[in-house]
Amino acid sequence: MHIVIVSDSFKGAITSREAHDAIARGVRRAVPQARITAIPVADGGEGTVDAMLAAGGGDSAVAEVCGVFPGERVHARYGRLDSTTAIVEMAECAGLPLADGRRQTEEATTYGVGELIREAVETGCRHVIVGAGGSATTDLGCGAAAALGVVFRDDEGEEFVPVGRTLSNVASIDTSGARRLLENVTLTVMCDIDNPLAGTTGAAHVFAPQKGADNATVQILDQGLSHVASLMARDHGIDIADIPGAGAAGGLAGGLMAFCGATLKPGIDAVLEAADFAAVIADADLIITGEGRIDGQSLSGKVPVGVARWAKRYRDDLPVVVLAGSIGPDIDEVYGEGITAVFPIGRAPEPLHDAIEHTEENLAASAHSLVRLCSTIAQSVSS
Repeated sequence: MHIVIVSDSFKGAITSREAHDAIARGVRRAVPQARITAIPVADGGEGTVDAMLAAGGGDSAVAEVCGVFPGERVHARYGRLDSTTAIVEMAECAGLPLADGRRQTEEATTYGVGELIREAVETGCRHVIVGAGGSATTDLGCGAAAALGVVFRDDEGEEFVPVGRTLSNVASIDTSGARRLLENVTLTVMCDIDNPLAGTTGAAHVFAPQKGADNATVQILDQGLSHVASLMARDHGIDIADIPGAGAAGGLAGGLMAFCGATLKPGIDAVLEAADFAAVIADADLIITGEGRIDGQSLSGKVPVGVARWAKRYRDDLPVVVLAGSIGPDIDEVYGEGITAVFPIGRAPEPLHDAIEHTEENLAASAHSLVRLCSTIAQSVSS
């Protein structure tokens, strides 16, 4: 048997890698000779470079770039999946842990992210994937855009690099420099949220408080995000205000779309593309995926549904089974996306705290039972 494992983390319990290890243990107990292909999952946040390199191969490089706050310098890793494709993890230089407790998202910058992208482009990469997660910033990606050649000017015509606090000072935007640099370059932003840029569900209101913004600062940030977006719509005909996911990473996703022509893609799609998933499953017998909770909301970009959609596109005869910590309402909707079956991993009624503690062993036991069943059915059919 060839079994492909692509599991998300079980939030609050185990990481994606731990989930893969547990499922693999269960598979080995059932069919010791099984061939297992495990594809690590990345969502754009911390660990994305490592996960993408594990999925698609390649190696890493290091560049000195701007840190979380202007004037700081850090050494940040990025990945080279091959000679023309790079993966940049924005958390490497603009991540919240790097702020060292300085909860000033209104002063933080994505300039280093742009420097990493430029480094990749100038060393020959023609496709750059940007992981947008875990940010300390709310600058609409203006810092990254400036590092790539976008020029921002204030009312007096003075050039400056906006941060969240000064977004409302932008009076004009010239994207021609970045467009020249990125000519024949494809930018893809990995993001697993669908929040718009501004408003009550946007980058400032939902995420800035987690980065230290008080109510007054949230209002300043939200107004700045809306202001710059309106300038891009008015002067360049590019409207990102209502695009789902534009609010990811303090608006970095929306900014790279507007200033640099980037496209947004769910993290699971970027991972499966890098792993050449269509080729991986060509001779597979079963796909096992999983997450902490699956329900009707899983249709909006969750890992199991993303995996099932890819399998349905390339191998609609291939079973895709979800092992989940819990199953919520509207579960029937996921079956239409290519999921064959969904099983809860709990083996006995128990308090949530105990269930979380037992996640790994329950997951391994569920995988063991599932593969025993599939193996027995396969043997019966073949005989």
